[in-house]
Amino acid sequence: MASYLHADRSAPQPPDRGTLDALITQARTLRGRLDAVRRDADEEGEPDPEAAGADPRTRWRRALCELAVHQLDDLGSQLDQLREGMPPDTPRAWPSADQPPGEAAADTPGAAYPAARPSGEPAPSRRDRVGSAEWNLLTDEVSWSPELYGIFGRTGRDGPLSLDELPSWVDPEDQPALAAAFTDCLVDGRAIDQEFRLVRPDGSVGTVHMVGEPVLDGDGSTASMWAVVRDVSALRRSEHTVRQTRDSLQRERHLARTEHKLAVELQEAVLPPWRGSLRFPQGDERTTGALDLAAHYLPSASSSLIGGDWYDAMELPGGATLLTAGDLTGHGVTATSGMAMLLGAVRGMALAGVGPGALMGHLNQLLDSTAQPSLGSALCCRYEPRARTLTWAQAGHPAPLLFRGGVGSVLPRPEGVLLGVTSGAAYGQHTVELQPGDLLVLHTDGLAPDDALRPSGPGPRSAAPHAGGARLLSLADRFIAARSAQECVRTVAEAFADREREDDACVLVARVTS
Repeated sequence: MASYLHADRSAPQPPDRGTLDALITQARTLRGRLDAVRRDADEEGEPDPEAAGADPRTRWRRALCELAVHQLDDLGSQLDQLREGMPPDTPRAWPSADQPPGEAAADTPGAAYPAARPSGEPAPSRRDRVGSAEWNLLTDEVSWSPELYGIFGRTGRDGPLSLDELPSWVDPEDQPALAAAFTDCLVDGRAIDQEFRLVRPDGSVGTVHMVGEPVLDGDGSTASMWAVVRDVSALRRSEHTVRQTRDSLQRERHLARTEHKLAVELQEAVLPPWRGSLRFPQGDERTTGALDLAAHYLPSASSSLIGGDWYDAMELPGGATLLTAGDLTGHGVTATSGMAMLLGAVRGMALAGVGPGALMGHLNQLLDSTAQPSLGSALCCRYEPRARTLTWAQAGHPAPLLFRGGVGSVLPRPEGVLLGVTSGAAYGQHTVELQPGDLLVLHTDGLAPDDALRPSGPGPRSAAPHAGGARLLSLADRFIAARSAQECVRTVAEAFADREREDDACVLVARVTS
């Protein structure tokens, strides 16, 4: 049971003023530093946390700042009141950080700090945050401090509320708990430590925290009850905002993880599950002009999202081989599902005997007619092993790289704009004859950071490579020394491991066997 207070007991003495001055100075310094953190966030150009579409992480950070502001404001006002013994009749401003705690700035009247608050809500004065009251049970006299009138939205003319009247000002859901707290205090001598919602005359609802104890007379009977009431409305609003933004951020992270998992599963289901080199056409290894094939997917170094990059090689009827690579804009499930649609269309049309140029035209029409329009680049090659000819077309995509005799070059590009840019676009195709030992490298434009920024226009077709292509050309000596397409792919993975790619990428290597 809590210790009883007797009416004739002397009031406790206030703490040492020097200690309180030091605490006040520390609190004021913390408040100033917090303001600096908030200003830095504003200067970084973070969007309004209340704006539609604002980043949940930004809203959460702002909400934490607002909560810290309210807590420091409350701490400052309580320390100030503790220092003075009782709150002053008019609010006294806290001085700036370079002023002693006992000196107030003449031009800064009002609250100790400009408390953060919802837009349009007037700033509460410091003296309105904490009030005190005493209810004398012997004389029915009630004494309220001026601050308590402000908390309840009453005036001195209205007079204070008795213990019987007070519950009617409380939210109906909180009335039973408050009544029980009063009973425990007056009958059992227990201290009050209760929070409840207060309904003011103007209809506004605030949250207050009450602490109090019974005061006993000389006979041990309850003579009166005193209480200190603190308005914690702004603090609770800030805590609620922090919880909301934290939950929003957690939901966003969960959705991102789920989307990433779905995108990875879809990508793995669509892209060829190669684990080493392949040989097309399959069968008799003595067939001249066959291709030794290998490919690799390189994830983005700056994002966990899966993009719409693809690669593929497939043996076609009659012994020809399809080689393709491409990239659909965007990330996540939308990009990977669009990639799956395009790659399926490429495979189907190639099996039907559609040439690379016409195939690109059909892909452009398909992408242009989808419900969610997007852009993409693509490269499609048809290789005939008997004649060792490569017929290829492109749609805004980096051209294949040809390595012959230890020297790398970029194949001249036929006409072709990005997929989805315009309806009815025409796509040309070129044919080049390959030689035994030639190495062909197809790649997407996210291989190096500059690739994604450089436009890939239709021509006339200069042989200038993208940034990733230029880096690949510098690997000519290592490609020649490699014994298989798989070793060439491993060389590419090692060479680009140090690059901070902003996008994912694919590379496909095809070597013409002797």
